[in-house]
Amino acid sequence: MKTLGRAAAAVTAALAVLTGCSGGDDDPAGAPDRSGSAPGGPPGERIRGITLPAWDTGDYDRPEAVRYLRQIRDTGARWVVFTPTWYQDGRKRSAIRTTGETVSDHGVRRIVRLAHAEGLKVLLKPHVDLVGGGDRAEIRPADPDAWFASYRTFITHYARLARELDVERFAVGTELAGTSGDRARWSRVIDSVREVYPGRLTYAANYDEYARIRFWSALDVIGIDAYWPLTDRPTTDPAELAAGWREVVTELAAFSARHHRRVLFTEAGYVSQRGTTTAPYSWTVSDRTGEEEQAAAYQALLTAFEDRRWWAGVCWWMWDDWPDSGETPARLAYTPHGKPAEQVLRRWWRG
Repeated sequence: MKTLGRAAAAVTAALAVLTGCSGGDDDPAGAPDRSGSAPGGPPGERIRGITLPAWDTGDYDRPEAVRYLRQIRDTGARWVVFTPTWYQDGRKRSAIRTTGETVSDHGVRRIVRLAHAEGLKVLLKPHVDLVGGGDRAEIRPADPDAWFASYRTFITHYARLARELDVERFAVGTELAGTSGDRARWSRVIDSVREVYPGRLTYAANYDEYARIRFWSALDVIGIDAYWPLTDRPTTDPAELAAGWREVVTELAAFSARHHRRVLFTEAGYVSQRGTTTAPYSWTVSDRTGEEEQAAAYQALLTAFEDRRWWAGVCWWMWDDWPDSGETPARLAYTPHGKPAEQVLRRWWRG
């Protein structure tokens, strides 16, 4: 790693003290991926990824795609995450379907092939969202059998595409906390995916969901969308940010050891708004820019976890929105592009 600036070095030092970031007693031996020789890179590979979402049917067909992928690669990222999305009409409904906001299969094929051509590996992470907005974690179907049948149709569609395109890893679900307590039905979903896709599998659980899931043994990696609040006030202070990760590091080390699986942050991110460390999951913390706080949060996460053997890496949420599609101005959005946070990534990932 290149020499860090004084602020970055201060974060590193504080985290080393407060989280014990030395690869020591909380780095469990025997927390491997489950899949052995399955495609997707060596079992101990550290994923360095960034998400490029799709919000519309034509997003992955846009001419900007090659430029975005090269920008992602130039940060030092070696993975990119794509998020085709289907929708349902209400939290209690059972039918999951495509809409005009669902990226086309042609677009998925194109963007995966472009990513591979740029030397990037791919995690395909299909989402289910609610028409008109709302939290997918609140989906609780009135007819679980019908909903899971519809879900299997949706997820195996993309699993087949993943196999066709030699996608390296695949997520069987994302933040569906209202259904993820149903171990038996989710296990059948995972079995259906394994019938058509040979690579490594994960599920992207929210940070307040992962501990309640009972089907990790059917998957290869524990996936967590790592939006833990780190502080109760806006700050770039290294000691405060380090303290925010301390208990999480201890909990995740034990969880990894208990389940004999490494932990991948399938999402993590911070808007460049003042107060982002108080609510990383929020797009609208403040109308005041907070690029230095965003950068400090990136530095704190990487310092806290990079030396942990049980940690499989991070897929940052997210790169730039597509032109004319973002609801949040780029200067306030999750993207690190052109901000101090991008330089943090480059220092860590490009060496």
